[in-house]
Amino acid sequence: LLGHRLAAFGVSYFTPGTQFGGEPVQVLLVEREHQVPRTTAVAAVTLDKTLELLVNFAFLTAGITAVLQSRLFGSRLGAELMWPSLGLLALPGLLWIAIWRGWMPISRVVGWLASWSVWGKRPFRQHTLNRLVAGIRTSEAEATRLFQNAPLTLWAAFVISIVGWLLMIAEYWLMLTYLGIDLTPLQAVALLTAARIAILMPLPGGLGTLEASQVFALSAMGQNSGAGLSISVLIRARDVLLGLFGLWWGGRRLNLLRRRTQMNPSPTDGVFISTIAAHDEAGL
Repeated sequence: LLGHRLAAFGVSYFTPGTQFGGEPVQVLLVEREHQVPRTTAVAAVTLDKTLELLVNFAFLTAGITAVLQSRLFGSRLGAELMWPSLGLLALPGLLWIAIWRGWMPISRVVGWLASWSVWGKRPFRQHTLNRLVAGIRTSEAEATRLFQNAPLTLWAAFVISIVGWLLMIAEYWLMLTYLGIDLTPLQAVALLTAARIAILMPLPGGLGTLEASQVFALSAMGQNSGAGLSISVLIRARDVLLGLFGLWWGGRRLNLLRRRTQMNPSPTDGVFISTIAAHDEAGL
């Protein structure tokens, strides 16, 4: 599972918008390597991603609040910065509430879009869209059952996510200590918050924005702005190495699974192909 996360991270990191992109890889690896039904894999990855976003945005909101209250950057940052962070925090929170209540939010939105989309004009495309909506609805139903039947599992995942963030803060503090940058705990949190916000930008790995955020933040604190580049180099080296390893591992596993499938085809493959052929003959 750690390898699956690294493979997904590698895809997300090297594509625009580092928060998304690797989820299909996670679903594919879980489905093919562990024989998990696709709807279950989609439900698990969706809950994992929304929990990750919820905890990330919660820490970012807390960091922004601390920076604004302490006036650490003087008048360069205003209170209006709070509204985007609160909006980002609300999105995954509302999604979790909707799934917990069984409101099927994603399938409802996709179904609504499919109802007026030009893709639904042809019968075959409409059939494909209907299958997509049905699959999403099944995944959401499984996620709802997890909320209702195993809440302790979700709380455990939430605690693990918080511990992960605390370890990230400790790692960042060690990095600053290694570079000889003397900051207060609040300044270190502010610097890390700036780095995490920069990575949210729609650029591969926050290219350029990460470096600019560290230079700007240290300069505003009266520190040597050149140290910001040193911090960025260490962060970039760590993430690139992890991303490349994840891509290598994911590609290797998928290639191995493809060869295994070719040598031992599943008996359901023929049924699936026959079903597709029947749909084609019926003009669907």
